[in-house]
Amino acid sequence: MQTPSCTRPIAWSTFAPLLLALTLVACNKGDAAATTDSTNATAAQEAAEEAGRPALALPVMAEEARDGDLVLRVTTTGQIRSEAAVKLRAEVAGTVVQLVVRPGQAVSKGQVLARLDGYPFDLSVRDAQASTDEAEQRFLESFVPESVVTGRGPTPEQRKALMNKAGLVGARLRLERAKYEQDRATIRSPVNGTVDAIDISAGEKVSAGQALLTVVDTRNLRIEAQVLEHDLPLVRVGGEASISSAGAPGRLLRGRVDALLPLVDSVTRAGRAIVRVQGDGTLRPGMYADVQLEATRLPGRRMVPSRAVIERDGRPLVFVVKDGRAQWTYIVPGRTNGIDTEVLPDSTTGQIPVNPGDQIITEGHLTLTHDAPVRVTAPREASPSPGASGERAPSDRAPKLKR
Repeated sequence: MQTPSCTRPIAWSTFAPLLLALTLVACNKGDAAATTDSTNATAAQEAAEEAGRPALALPVMAEEARDGDLVLRVTTTGQIRSEAAVKLRAEVAGTVVQLVVRPGQAVSKGQVLARLDGYPFDLSVRDAQASTDEAEQRFLESFVPESVVTGRGPTPEQRKALMNKAGLVGARLRLERAKYEQDRATIRSPVNGTVDAIDISAGEKVSAGQALLTVVDTRNLRIEAQVLEHDLPLVRVGGEASISSAGAPGRLLRGRVDALLPLVDSVTRAGRAIVRVQGDGTLRPGMYADVQLEATRLPGRRMVPSRAVIERDGRPLVFVVKDGRAQWTYIVPGRTNGIDTEVLPDSTTGQIPVNPGDQIITEGHLTLTHDAPVRVTAPREASPSPGASGERAPSDRAPKLKR
């Protein structure tokens, strides 16, 4: 009798699915571990790069500290007027045959603006010339035959009498007038300027004295600035004047005090200073302008822009750009005219803490901290000399005279 075996061989197909499953699990765990390690490495690298990256530089604007004359001023207002606002009128009667210009056009002195029909004036000249020729013929006939016989000409008194008798003097005057009227048939600009208004049209008949055009000189301007009586002794003829206007924001023109008028208004208690300025197209006659008149000039002062001066802990300071960082520098401010502020020597060291050419931050400094990284986006040059035009106007109106 055969004894049955207690074990029987197991087929490979029984273990194959189990081994495959274990292999897949192991692979997934390895991939997950690899992914985690890669992510951690990338994050660590980014953190290291961020730690080594410099801090963001804040954009600011700056101007240079400078040495120069500090000009204290009297601030006032006035109305801009043109030195020549010419209303052209017809000097002769005639018919307009041509308008050469249009309103707003720039013209030069002597440029043709309009023409009247020239034929009637040509006839007048020819008629006057004929009358003059006849009078000259009568004049010559009055003394030439006798002079041929006697060999002597008339004396100056006789010559004058013969010319009057022949009508030569009057004929010559009529010829001169005819030529004058012929020339006035062409209307020309008496000044360099701009055409403001045209009151005629082509084909229109005009009479002598009728308004034709208006030409305004926008280059040579004057301002009648009101000056309070207690400030009049401080203003001098020939002194510098700074002019700005709401019609030209950001522009500052330079002029000169040309005259101080003698009368003081009994109501406003103000006199008038005449300021002359060369226009650059931004100022127009009729505008009101803010005017700063030179009162006192303090030579050889170290100056910084007034808007750069702020206070921290009750002490005035400015931010100076050094090596790309804003270094706050305490200063002792002196007098100011609203545009520039004088910097006085320190009472302890006797030194002025800012030097000519230092970049002084004027915009973007109100919230800065000491040693903050900055980037000067629009560095500006030092203020131009007193005679220059087109200088930047102050952001705020300058105060009254600082004493």
